Amino acid sequence: MESYQCIIIEDEPLAMERTRDFVQKIPDLRLAATFDNALTGLQYLKENTVDILFLDINMDELSGVELLESTRITSQVIITTAFPDYALKGYELSVTDYLLKPFTFVRFLQAVEKARDQLAQPVITTDYLFVKTENRLEKILIPAILFIESMRDYRRIHTRDKRVMTLQTLTELERRLPAEKVCRVHRSYMVGLANIEAVERSRIVIGKERIPISDSYRAAFLKLINQA
Repeated sequence: MESYQCIIIEDEPLAMERTRDFVQKIPDLRLAATFDNALTGLQYLKENTVDILFLDINMDELSGVELLESTRITSQVIITTAFPDYALKGYELSVTDYLLKPFTFVRFLQAVEKARDQLAQPVITTDYLFVKTENRLEKILIPAILFIESMRDYRRIHTRDKRVMTLQTLTELERRLPAEKVCRVHRSYMVGLANIEAVERSRIVIGKERIPISDSYRAAFLKLINQA
């Protein structure tokens, strides 16, 4: 049986115990570590491979939102919080699921299943991928991708010769696309590196478009283009 490495970042002892118990009930989850603050959890994420991250939002020193905004997280992120007001922020950060405390084991299982589905998506090794549109699968040539933008419920993929709308999230697309060809530069944007014309401070120039670069993705993006 394939197993998934996961960690919990949670500063409430009772909530930590509940989430740990739920994780231990699922045979293919392996709890690698737990943290009661985001700073030590962030350091662990930088040094280790984690498939699923269970993340509390409202924490001292560094909040869950600040953690997600401060670095590129490749794990599937399942937010656990007592505050429904963060739901929109979770959507903007393309988290896998959003669990409102106190959540049931059934709801927890649903979130884990979403994470499994995302982890099962293969990384593209060809020069194309198929994305789901409303009524068909649309073929996209990876070298032709100019940029991808998030538009509420949809993502719009801009290529040299067409634009395609899909419900697939940026997190899904980021996991499937090779980062050395199409990379995330903002919570709402990905860009095709081969089609960048210039970088102006905090903006990427692609044709008439100016794509913002956020602080949380800047270092990884600059490393990629300096290696190109």
